[in-house]
Amino acid sequence: MGVEQVDCVVIGAGVVGLAAARALALAGREVLVLEARETFGTQTSARNSEVIHAGIYYAPGSLKARLCVQGRRMLYAYCAARSVPHRRCGKLIVAGDAAQVDVLRGIQAQAVANGVHDLQWLTRDAARALEPELDCQAALHSPSTGIVDSHGLMLALLGDLEHAGGLLVPHSPVERLVARDGPARVAVRVELAGAAGDTVLLARTVVNAAGLGAIALAHRTQGLDPAHRPPLPVCWAKGSYFTLPGRAPFRHLIYPVVPPGAPGLGVHLTLDLGGQARFGPDVQWVDRLDDLQVDPARAATFGAEVRRYWPGLPTDALQPGYAGLRPKLTEPGQPAADFRVDGPRSHGVPGLVNLLGIESPGLTSCLALGQQVVAEAQASS
Repeated sequence: MGVEQVDCVVIGAGVVGLAAARALALAGREVLVLEARETFGTQTSARNSEVIHAGIYYAPGSLKARLCVQGRRMLYAYCAARSVPHRRCGKLIVAGDAAQVDVLRGIQAQAVANGVHDLQWLTRDAARALEPELDCQAALHSPSTGIVDSHGLMLALLGDLEHAGGLLVPHSPVERLVARDGPARVAVRVELAGAAGDTVLLARTVVNAAGLGAIALAHRTQGLDPAHRPPLPVCWAKGSYFTLPGRAPFRHLIYPVVPPGAPGLGVHLTLDLGGQARFGPDVQWVDRLDDLQVDPARAATFGAEVRRYWPGLPTDALQPGYAGLRPKLTEPGQPAADFRVDGPRSHGVPGLVNLLGIESPGLTSCLALGQQVVAEAQASS
């Protein structure tokens, strides 16, 4: 069995894992990124809306709210500096009736509490002046919402990591972690599985950024108090997307108002950088991680939701797109949970940082999450 001593190991090469690895490498650490699959960013990071969120929807004071607002500023600056394709296209959150107008006022107040101060209230006529195909009673315009090429972003993060001396190692699934009582240089034992199953890494810092597998890996961490292991998921929050052939008659993203406590943000309209529209994601609870097929029969439900704000959607225009799974910490019927960045200050295991429940707005927050990981790692060094 090969045993190697390393400085930092990041498990998972999605956008958050790569951002964390980059931040550690830029802080002077030697970083190894272990990815179970053949390359980076093939799961959650490849199956989302690619939206740069403003920070509107999250509970004031939560990690989601704080890291989204901070991360959004960092991400726009980073994309501009590194020539990552992106566009600050803006978003309209639309209310369809008087009751939803009241909800929209509450959304505006929450956004302000989160530090989002650029929202603009629009009357029906003002909203239609921006988007003539739109039907609503009122809308909030979020000019700081945008879209990004997520693959291009991950390529840039990986390039920065490698330039700083870090290394991505694909085909490297992790079997388990073992917290060790020993010198600070060796805090966590990383045991690899599969073809790399004869390899053991002794690391000073380990970051569990395994996304959909992060909770399961926490359960496979010897020495971590069970109180710091969230329950293993019994089902997964699947989100399906439908696409519209050709260019959409919208320049902004369109999000409907949804009832407070709803499991998602409704069937909204987002755009890719080529101008094509996609609708979704919805929330469908499934019991398999490989359930990523889009059911064409769901198009009728999607279409009915979309016509609440776009009555002109052509009949039978929606085509099955793709689906993704959210790494949630909660089950059906429970309110959305906050991000968890569990470091030694919370769980007491030197050198270990668990990133749990990093769903949306994880993409927007990735650079801020990287900074958070560096702070947690430094606290145990």
